[in-house]
Amino acid sequence: MRSRVAVFALLMAWSGRSGLPAQEWTRFRGPNGSGISQAKSIPTEWKESDFLWHVDLPGTGHSSAVLWGERVFVTSTADESGGIHVLCMNAPDGKQIWRRDFPHRAFPRHQFNSFASATPAVDAERLYVAWNEPEHYTLVALDHQGKSVWEKDLGPFKSQHGCGTSPIVYEGKVILGNEQDGVSSIVAVDAATGRLLWNTPRNTAVVAYSTPCVYQPKIGGACLIFNSQAHGIYAVEPASGRVSWAYADAFDKRSVSSPLLAGDLILGSCGSGGGGNFVTAIHAGDPARGIKPSLAFQMKKSAPYVPTGIALGDRVWFWSDAGILTCLRLPDGDVVYQERVGGNFFGSPVWAEGRLFAVSTSGEVVVVEASDHFKVLSRYALNDTCHATPAISGGRMFVRTEKRLHCVARR
Repeated sequence: MRSRVAVFALLMAWSGRSGLPAQEWTRFRGPNGSGISQAKSIPTEWKESDFLWHVDLPGTGHSSAVLWGERVFVTSTADESGGIHVLCMNAPDGKQIWRRDFPHRAFPRHQFNSFASATPAVDAERLYVAWNEPEHYTLVALDHQGKSVWEKDLGPFKSQHGCGTSPIVYEGKVILGNEQDGVSSIVAVDAATGRLLWNTPRNTAVVAYSTPCVYQPKIGGACLIFNSQAHGIYAVEPASGRVSWAYADAFDKRSVSSPLLAGDLILGSCGSGGGGNFVTAIHAGDPARGIKPSLAFQMKKSAPYVPTGIALGDRVWFWSDAGILTCLRLPDGDVVYQERVGGNFFGSPVWAEGRLFAVSTSGEVVVVEASDHFKVLSRYALNDTCHATPAISGGRMFVRTEKRLHCVARR
C-alpha cells in the first residue's frame, strides 16, 4: 500500500478540492461522508480509563453525533410515545448545554429503525435536523444556542420502514434526499432561510436511505452523488438540482449505504433483509467530454447492505451486516482478503491512524488493522444496542449507543 504520509497528502488534496469545511465531523460519516479522520489520539485497546465521559440520553435513537468546535450535537426520541429531542453537549466533559424537544407522533416502523435515525448536519451558524411522520417530512434549523431559525415541511413521507436519511450542507444549501415509497424527489433549501432552492422529481421505487456526498472531478465543477434503486448512482448539479449523469443499472434492490469515492471510482451497495446484497463500482461520468458513467466491477459475495465502506488510496474495505470484512484492491476490485469479524453491524466503520473502528448491534467496539492483512486488534463491550456510526473530532471518538453517548481518547 501507499505510505501513510502519501495517503494523508492525497486525502488532504482531495478534501481541499471538495471545498470541505475545516471542522472535522459535521455530517454523517464525517468529511464528505468518507469516514476518515486524521486523529492520532484514539486508543487501540480500550479500557475504562480511556473514556473521558459517558452520558445517558433521554429516550433512544440510532443517529450519530456531529460536532462544531467543542459542541457535540445528537438526537433521540421517546420512541413508543413519540417526540424528538435535540441535544447539545460540551465535548470535553459531556455536560448538557441545551436541549430542545419537538412534537412527534409515533407510528409503525421497522423494528430496527428509530424515529431518531437521521444524523444532523452542522455548519458555523446552524444545526439542521430531519425527521418524519407519515404526513410530514420535517427539516429544522437551530442556531448553536438551540433557538429555532426556520422549519420546513416537505410534505408526506411514505415508507413501510420509516425514515432515516441524513441532510448535508454544501455551498450554503441544505440538501436532503426524499426518495420514498410515495412521491419522490431530492431537495435543496437555503441554509439561512429554509427557502426552497430546487426540488428535483425522482421516480418512485422503494425508499432510499443513502446520504449524498460531493464528487469533484479533475476538470469541471463539483456534483452531488446520490444512490437509489430507482436511479442507481447519479450526479446532480448543486446550483440547479439538474441531473448531469446517471448509471441507472447500479442496483436492483434498496440502497441504504451511502456513496463512497475512490478517485474517479464511485461505489455503492444495495440489498435486502433477505440477502442478495452487492456492491457496484462505476467510473464517473463526464458530460463535458461526452463520457458516460460505466461499470468498473461488482462485488457479490458477503457485500454490505446497511454499512458504508472505507476507501483510502488503492484499497477499499467493506464491513458487512453479518460481520464479514472484505478488502479490495482498486481499481480492478480484486479481493485481497475476506474474513469474518463476527457479530452483526448496522453502523459503518470509521478510519483513524491505520485502523478501522466499527460497533456491532450488541455494542461491541471492534478495532481491525487497515492493511492487506486481516488482524483484529481489540474488542470492547459497551453493553448497549448500537446501530450508529462513531464520530471523531478534536482528537476524541464519540460512540452513540441506543441510550448513551460515550467519549474516548488516549490520555
